Amino acid sequence: MRRYHLILILFAIASFTALFFAIFFIPARASRLYGPPAAQLSISQRIQYSALLLWYGDDLLTPLSPGAPEQTFIVDEAESVRLIAIRLEENGIISNSNAFRDYLIYTGLDVTLQAGRYSLSPGMSIVDIAREMQDATPEDVTFVVLPGWRMEEIAASLPTSGLIIAPEQFLAVANNPLPIDSVEGMISNEGFFFPDSYILPRETTAEQLVDALTRSFAQHLTQDLRDGFSAHGLTVYQAVTLASIVEREAIQAEESPLIASVYLNRLNIGMKLDADPTVQYALGFDATQNTWWTNPLGLEDLQVNSPYNTYLISGPPPAPISNPGMDALRAVAFPADTSYFFFRAKCDDGGYHVFEETFEEHLQNACP
Repeated sequence: MRRYHLILILFAIASFTALFFAIFFIPARASRLYGPPAAQLSISQRIQYSALLLWYGDDLLTPLSPGAPEQTFIVDEAESVRLIAIRLEENGIISNSNAFRDYLIYTGLDVTLQAGRYSLSPGMSIVDIAREMQDATPEDVTFVVLPGWRMEEIAASLPTSGLIIAPEQFLAVANNPLPIDSVEGMISNEGFFFPDSYILPRETTAEQLVDALTRSFAQHLTQDLRDGFSAHGLTVYQAVTLASIVEREAIQAEESPLIASVYLNRLNIGMKLDADPTVQYALGFDATQNTWWTNPLGLEDLQVNSPYNTYLISGPPPAPISNPGMDALRAVAFPADTSYFFFRAKCDDGGYHVFEETFEEHLQNACP
């Protein structure tokens, strides 16, 4: 009987020791080697995955093929961790898909793994790959040029774009006009950076960016646009210059043909354009307003001495003042058929204008 009790006591001690080992030693050992477990794991899960990680041992920390080159690995949206792990093993990037999956679950990285394009190598350990896949850095960048931006605004967007081009690098190239088919007399590329979204490699150079933007403009300069410009006696350069003004004036794109008709009507009778955006362009950057487009303009602003000030010069300015989009370009090619010579913003701040034939009617539309 005493021997039976002794066996029970020894069994109890062994069970307690095993339990103590499982609860404290195994998780502590795994934590020292692989970091703390995820907070959302239960005690039993912490013990389970800690034991698994210790079992995998070298599989987690030793690269499959040291010195192997990188390869592209794409993770799709909503792709399961299990499937990702299997594909990594099938692609020869890791040695053990189960070890990869269990490490992610243990650390909690399974819920933060991101979809995207990765450059991974069998020369990386499972631990390294798991952490690398927490930050998907795409090889390509979506670079956006908005209609009506001048080149300095394009340059200002570069530091946060993901491209490695410095603003001053872009401006240095942008101010050196590239040859564009059927466009003569270009002073710079202003006006010919077509507003659009561009998918570009991160390592794109300033020269390549300018080439992409101007090449896109050339592709959008269709024969019907050219014919439309010619029908109004405009060269491509004159038309783009006028469209750059229309772009800055037209808050509502549907009004672009009406605004274009006003400026064309003024040009046809030798009347000055009197376009506020040309004065804003001439004034340059307004440090007080932190903008390239000073608004509102004062009476003294209208007297700025510049070849771009259409309140002082006759005809269009010598070059575009912004980069017009397709709506503005088509508005100049195919303007509304009107007898309007004047327009001003409506007083409701809705972005629309009222159009009139005479200056007297125009004055009557002044806001209170």
